[in-house]
Amino acid sequence: MTPFSAVVMAAGQGTRMRSALPKVLHELCGRPMVAWPVLAALEAGAQRVVVVASPHVDLAPALPEGVLTAIQEVADGTGGAVLAGLDQTQPGVPVVVLSGDVPLVSAQAIGDLVAAHVASGAAATMVTTELEDPTGYGRVVRDADGRVERVVETKADGDATPEELALREVNTGIFCFDHAALAEALPRVGTDNAQGEKYLPDVLTLLRARGDVVAAHVVQDPGLVLGINDRVALAEVRALAQRRILEDHMRAGVTIVDPGSTLIDAGITIGQDTIIEPSTYLRGATTVGARAHLGPATTIVDATLHDATTVRHSWVQEAELHPGATVGPFAYLRPGTVLRDGAKAGTFVEIKNSDIGEGTKVPHLSYVGDADVGPGTNLGAATITANYNGKTKVKSRTTIGTGVRTSVDTTLVAPVSLGDGAYTAAGSVVVEDVPDRALAVARARQRNIEGYADRE
Repeated sequence: MTPFSAVVMAAGQGTRMRSALPKVLHELCGRPMVAWPVLAALEAGAQRVVVVASPHVDLAPALPEGVLTAIQEVADGTGGAVLAGLDQTQPGVPVVVLSGDVPLVSAQAIGDLVAAHVASGAAATMVTTELEDPTGYGRVVRDADGRVERVVETKADGDATPEELALREVNTGIFCFDHAALAEALPRVGTDNAQGEKYLPDVLTLLRARGDVVAAHVVQDPGLVLGINDRVALAEVRALAQRRILEDHMRAGVTIVDPGSTLIDAGITIGQDTIIEPSTYLRGATTVGARAHLGPATTIVDATLHDATTVRHSWVQEAELHPGATVGPFAYLRPGTVLRDGAKAGTFVEIKNSDIGEGTKVPHLSYVGDADVGPGTNLGAATITANYNGKTKVKSRTTIGTGVRTSVDTTLVAPVSLGDGAYTAAGSVVVEDVPDRALAVARARQRNIEGYADRE
């Protein structure tokens, strides 16, 4: 693998997004837009990646560890952006230039570009593609022998002639340069254009003028090099990215019943033979084991699901489901929830910050918060842990032992503990600890008033 550095241009972008958020920080399938080309470069083997940002824009939190940043102090075009980051690249190895708003470039495409550049002996290699509608892209002008002569920008009236605008081969904004050639030519790029900016493609003209070879590397899939200038384009690129993610999972052995209604963020891992039903969303730092069954209509966010788990019609966030655990339908697992092997959270159950023991069942209509529940326990319908003290504003924990059986409409007022094998009577409000194997009856004795219905 040929070593190379990468410069990712991410400065001076975003006015057409109509947003206070910098364009390259808009989310694309769970990642900031700028992180896509950065991760692709790293996967392709870049020894050093430099992201060029605008002043007062901190991109570091959106970037992987070890990625360098540089500031383009003046918004003077793509040439100025690369010049701002060039000092941090590695001398003696090729420099790949990527755009922070061209997110779908793949590691394979970058690797192929570097290989083609080295094999050709060119001073510069430009990635091009043909578009049915090339509006907004710089056009590639070739000489009579088919060699790249220059790139004509089309950002403003007067940049290109009608004949040049009719060309369909476009500059994708992705280049590979010989480091020394780029370092020599880039400072000489001028601003004689309608925008008054330093256009990076003008480096190609300077290199050709001194007799260097400028090559073109044509990609057949224009989707790899689509740029994003507004939210319409963001949605179009997101659809392509999502389809790529889904296809990768399906080829790896995951069944996705209806890809059109399924959303899976980038970076999520899913084990073989997992089945994902329609209208299921997997977001954030979620991992799913093998042989899981998810959906329909399920959202899982930043959660860990081990092998053979089942979640239906439910929301699971920052929770961990151990093998064989089942959730739903219509359950809500909130942050800090752990379901041990074979545990169940059933219909209309909400659990928060609680550890539910192996084989324990919370079948329906219950709220369990800030609790530790032992294995083999069954919490009857409408079991509630009342754990919030309105006076001291603190939450106390409830401890429920092994093999406990709570009857319907049991309220456990924390801090309270139920010993192993304990029972509660239906309708009880338990405020004191219950010993092992005891029955807690915490309700008023019933009395019937004869003839009540006959009173006036």
